Order: sequence, then structure tokens, then C-alpha cells
Amino acid sequence: MTSAVLSLSADDARRIALRAQGLLGAQDRAAGVPGVLRRLGAVQLDTISVLARSHELLPYARLGAVGRQAVEEAYWSGDRAFEYWSHAACVLPIEEWPLFAFRRRAHRAKERWHHDVSRAAYDQVLARLRAEGPLTATDLGGAKNGGPWWDWSETKIAVERALALGDVVCTRRRGWKRVYDLAERAVPGALYHDDLTDAECLRRLVAQAGAAMGVATQADLADYHRLTAAQVESVVAGSGLVRVEVDGWGRAEGRGTGHRAWADPAALAAPPRGRHRTTLLSPFDSLIWDRPRTERVFGFTHRLEAYVPKPKRVYGYFSMPLLSGGRLLGRVDPAREGRTLVARHAAFEGGADRAERAIPAMAEALVEAASWVGCTDVAVERTTPAEVRDALTAQLRRVS
Repeated sequence: MTSAVLSLSADDARRIALRAQGLLGAQDRAAGVPGVLRRLGAVQLDTISVLARSHELLPYARLGAVGRQAVEEAYWSGDRAFEYWSHAACVLPIEEWPLFAFRRRAHRAKERWHHDVSRAAYDQVLARLRAEGPLTATDLGGAKNGGPWWDWSETKIAVERALALGDVVCTRRRGWKRVYDLAERAVPGALYHDDLTDAECLRRLVAQAGAAMGVATQADLADYHRLTAAQVESVVAGSGLVRVEVDGWGRAEGRGTGHRAWADPAALAAPPRGRHRTTLLSPFDSLIWDRPRTERVFGFTHRLEAYVPKPKRVYGYFSMPLLSGGRLLGRVDPAREGRTLVARHAAFEGGADRAERAIPAMAEALVEAASWVGCTDVAVERTTPAEVRDALTAQLRRVS
């Protein structure tokens, strides 16, 4: 006899997801940025820096104007986090080192790599790290051969291979450069092991992803740490997550009105209540990094246009979604010109009426972001709809 499956409304699921991601309800400010990292389980890294780099924008969105030095120390103090391949290149809590043993083993089993490297070069990198301590690729002899950014030197290939295999680890950055160290030296002894089976690694990562999202489809669970569908299928029933049905999720994917999903039992234990954050989100924020999930949960279509030719961009180079009241109300493409934060394009969802209702939230988010990055003024170049530009400018003057 099978137990009944709990049914959630689409709004229930949306609020559960927001609370799980730390964007609804009171935050544990004492836990600070390390607490945000542990809650999310992965913070994506990216080289683009507009207001700030994406890994800085994540805790800012949840905690407000946290000191940027505190953000850097939380990630790269050397004993709280490490970098590895999860959703993409991510900062991960150091406690997750054992959970990626399955991926390190998979790399060790690979017969072919994109770049070749000699055993001598590989061993030399390890020998130098052993003898000299933590080093950057530049310290090791240079990261590039002189061509494009992907034209790596053999030393860079060797140390990145060692990172993938788990012989070295990055727990610090210096001027955005990875600082490599021997994993045996940098990872705490109790965590430095590959003892977990692949199945146990996957089970724990699926459980962690479920807790970080609150409620998720199997595709969502797979995307969080970039697992395969088969990997999730093999362990999800034993992950501790429970089956639910979310009304409307199936409709969003062309499969009727409801859709089976998995939820974290702790997320179901109490209704998600509390204060919503009003903030700008990095395009790489884990709330929205999975585009199909973002469309399903928020009815919001968002694409990063940084790599789209400028004439073809709709919203801008690094448009940041506006979150307020638990909804995605629009987006803004920001830039800095001296001490002025410039909204190159502030675009609102819906027509003029909806835009006017969202103007206070947009102004609040822009002013807070400006203050955080050291800007004293906010200017608006254009808006969509165009007719609300003056109203947004006037609201900015009122709240500045």
C-alpha cells in the first residue's frame, strides 16, 4: 500500500524554495557568510565583475551590505572552503570534500583529456608544492603559453589536472589567482579521505541539493551539482527527500496540471513565513541558475547576455533580476561610472501598470546596491516600458 503524496500549490513551492535559499524569513546573521555557504552547498564562481563578482553578490543578496572583506575571508581563509567542479566551478564548504570522491575517481578513470600533460610535469608540480608550500600557477612557472586564455602552459595543465584528481586543492585565492596546495596538507585530516562509495556520495549530494532548494524535480536535483539523471534516479529514494506533487509545475513543462517532485522534510515541517528580501540577484545565483526551474517556479525567463553580441542583447551585458516580495519583478543591467551606479537598462515585467507598482522595489534595490559598492548616486539611462523612466528617477531621489 503506497502512502498519499503531499500536494503543494505553486505558491507553496515558490515560498519553500525562497526560504531554503535564504531569501525569505529571518537570516542567521551570526553565521554570516560561512552560514550562507553551508546553506547553499555551492557558490558559483565567474570572472565577470560589474557591481562585484558573483560569489560576492550571493551573500549580499541574502545578508545585505555585508563587508566585502568578510566575504573573501569566508571563502578563502584556508580552512572553511575549497574550489571544485560542482554546478560549475564553485566554492564549496570544506565539509563537502568527501562527497566529491565519486567525481575524483571518475577523473582518475578517464583515458582521454582535452589537454595532454607529461608525467614528469605532473610530478614536478607536486614536488614543488611539497617543498615550497602553496603556489599560484604563475609561481609554478606561468599559466599560459602566450596565446589565448585557454592556451595553457604544461605547468597549468598539470596543476589543474591535479586539482581535478584531488592531489591538490585550492582553498585560497590571491588577486583572483588560485593558490594551489597539496590536498593532504590543506584538507583537514578528518575530511581527507575518499572512503565514501559513489552511491553514498551521490545520495548525500542529492540530499544536500534538496535541502538547498526545498522542493525540486529530479532534473533540478541533477542540475544543482551537475549529476546525471541516472545518478539521481539511483539514489533519490534513499536520500531522505519525500515525494510531493506541485500544482502547475507539470503545466509549465507541458505535462498536465501537476508534477511529481521531491521535498526536504525540514522544509515541509513549518509554513514558510517571514520577511522577503528585496535585492538584485547575480545571474549565477543558485536561486535562478537553472533556467528551466526559474521559469517553472517564478514564471520568469532570464538569459545571461554577456556572451551575446551587443547588437543582439535585449536586456544588457549582466542584467540582474530584481527579487521583491518573493517575485521576480524585472531586471537591471548595472554599471559603475566613478561614484555613480548607472542602470543602463531597467526592465520591468508586464506593462506600465505592473512596472509602476514595482518601481519602489527597483529603487530600493538600486540604492542599497550602490551604497554597498561605494557609489553615492544612481542614474537611469533607459527603462522598459520607456514611459516609467521619470517615475523611477523620481523614486530614486526620494529614497537616496
